[in-house]
Formats: sequence, structure tokens, C-alpha cells
Amino acid sequence: MVVELSKVDDYALLRLNRPEALNALSFAILRDIEAALDEVATWKVRALVVTGAGEKAFCAGADIKELRGRPMIECKRGAEFGQAVFTKLERLPFPSVAAINGFAFGGGLELALACTFRVATPNAKLGLPEIKLGLIPGYGGTQRLPRVIGEARALDMILLGRTVGAEEAERIGLIHRIVTGSAVEGAVALVREFSSYSLLALGFARDAVTRALDVPIHEGLKIEADLSTLAFGTSDAAEGMAAFSEKRKAAFTDE
Repeated sequence: MVVELSKVDDYALLRLNRPEALNALSFAILRDIEAALDEVATWKVRALVVTGAGEKAFCAGADIKELRGRPMIECKRGAEFGQAVFTKLERLPFPSVAAINGFAFGGGLELALACTFRVATPNAKLGLPEIKLGLIPGYGGTQRLPRVIGEARALDMILLGRTVGAEEAERIGLIHRIVTGSAVEGAVALVREFSSYSLLALGFARDAVTRALDVPIHEGLKIEADLSTLAFGTSDAAEGMAAFSEKRKAAFTDE
């Protein structure tokens, strides 16, 4: 199978296994990713790690041969389908980490942008080169990239089709950290930093941050107050505050 889904300890691993094609995305692979996301959403895991097989590429983007010669309505449906799949990834009930090993271009970078966190090996190259084909990103790149690195830097990457290396990607906030050795091991190390926390609190915090990007600050503060109040009503909050008072480690149950 090209899309491999497995459970390792308390996290899930989704791997694109098409290294001979630099793990490029076809519509069939997107459908398999969608099915994998539907399945993993029902698992009792703390996080999802997404990666690509081999050392050359996380995912080199869409399968260009498949995109040529389609009616415009099919082009629109294809973009909407890719967007819907990556939105499922973004909205999983637990955080996700893109383990970027090598190239992350076009749809591959859009896949990574839909993850909560991104780590990359030093040889990573990231970009949205669609403009060089007379196209623009269609799986969420024009929307998520400026939210991550700001409008000016996003325009620089998208309109120039410019590729950035790992060091620049970390500097501008496109990735969260550079990892040595295996990208997956680096992603798992990041997972270990938050996996003991309450999934409810992690979800509330993530929701507050992402929703704030689309509203004025006074509306964002209302969202924060509402979600903070919901957090206080959980058993995990009671356990966390009790553990702090008793100077012990909290044992969260996601309730």
C-alpha cells in the first residue's frame, strides 16, 4: 500500500510509501489518505506523525501527469477534494506532526501545513512552485502559508515559486524545529513533549489560537474566555490543579 497507517506506542504513524515517485500525490492516494484519517480519528492515540518513505522526499507534490487535460469543473472538484482531505487532518482530535525528510513541494508542503507541527531534517527543501507551471496552490497553500509565516513572506514564496531550506524555514516559522537523524524520531521526540497533557486542553488551546486568526481581537478574547471556561469544567483541570498543589505529576484522563 502507498498510504501506510500504523500505531506505535501511543501515537499513530501515517507514511506515504512511494519513494520512486518522491511520494507524489495522486487522487487515488488522496482518497487513501482520507480513509486513513477517518480511521485514525477513531483511535485512542495522543498524536499523528505524517511522513514520507525514503530520504529524498516527504512529498514532492501532485502527480502532474494526472492534472493535465481535465475539464475546468474537474479541476475545481479536485482542488475542493484536496482541501477537504487536508482539513480533516487539520481538525483531528489530537495534534499532528509532519516529519519532513527532504523535499516538501506543492501539495506536499500543503499536507505539512495542515499538520499542527512541522519538523524537518537539515536537507529539507520546502516550496510552493505552482506558479512556474502557470498555476497556483490549490490544496490550501494560499490560505495556510500566510497564516503561518505572514503575508509578505507567503507572497515571496508563492509568487516567486521560491524554495527555502531548513534553516530559513525554521527562521521564518514555517517549521518548528530542525532535527538531526531520522525525521520521524525527531517528530516523536516532539510528541513526547505534549503527549502527557490533556487532549481536551490541547484541543481547546489549538482551537482558540486558530479561530483567533479569523476574527478581530475582541472576538478572539471572547472565544478564549469561552474555551478557558470549558477547560475549567473538565476533570483534567481539577486533576492538574490538584497535582500542582500536591507537588506531583498530573495523571490526565482526557475527561
